Amino acid sequence: MLAPRSLLLLGLVATLAGCASSAERKGFDETKPAAGNEETPAPSPTGDFGTEAPPDAPELPEVHEVFGQSATTLYKLEPATKAVTVVGDFKGCERIIDIALDEKSTLYAVSDNTLYTVDKTTAVCTELHSGNYPNSLSFVPKGTLDANEEALVGYDGGDYVRIDVKDGSRTVVGKLGGNLVSSGDIASVKGGKTFLTVKGGSCSTFDCLVEIDPKTGKLLKNWGSVEHKKVFGLSFWGGNVYGFDEGGNLFEVVFGSNKIVTTTIPIPQRPAGLSFWGAGSSTSAPLVAEPQ
Repeated sequence: MLAPRSLLLLGLVATLAGCASSAERKGFDETKPAAGNEETPAPSPTGDFGTEAPPDAPELPEVHEVFGQSATTLYKLEPATKAVTVVGDFKGCERIIDIALDEKSTLYAVSDNTLYTVDKTTAVCTELHSGNYPNSLSFVPKGTLDANEEALVGYDGGDYVRIDVKDGSRTVVGKLGGNLVSSGDIASVKGGKTFLTVKGGSCSTFDCLVEIDPKTGKLLKNWGSVEHKKVFGLSFWGGNVYGFDEGGNLFEVVFGSNKIVTTTIPIPQRPAGLSFWGAGSSTSAPLVAEPQ
């Protein structure tokens, strides 16, 4: 039989062993520091204690797509090669008077009375809202009319209007001015400018291309004639503008220091009687084309 002192030593050893194994399970980070030795947490990047700044939203990829449309059919332009293909006839839509693409390249379309989204591979329409919509349409970048999201805008004559994609309602934001009115379409790009085709005044024989303020819709600069009339479709890619007119013509507009140069893009096997009613490009389109 062990002596009482030996039993006491064995008990003390067992107690110490139990404490060690408990500390190993919890980890030493979970033990409470001695009084007076507590560390002050370092401030977060926001300057607040105990909170971290939210990560930046990832940059969206550039969108290398341009679309044009007649009242019944969706077309696609590959801007780098200038190749034009037919996506297909719209399905589930009334006649379409214009289209627009957001920063994620979601395709929206309007008839006179309905707002849709459209599948870019099948041209199948999904109805969103009923309303009264203009025949010019584009998204403007986040931070232009709304701090947190892009805004769908258009021109009704000389009125600059915003369309709420959540409920289909429209609000007049401002006016174009300059004794001009929209002749057909608007295009806008992140980090770049916003353009509109117009008619009236000195732009009566052929439509003119103008730069506008996307916050107010006001005319900023008239670049002059595009040598086409009834340009109902407009898009942007790689620093240039692309126009689509009622006569079924597709053309590219290249900017010089103070003037523009217009060049026709051929459409192989163009359907007889083709008439473009609108066009669209993403606000995430590149500002400069990469060398081929």
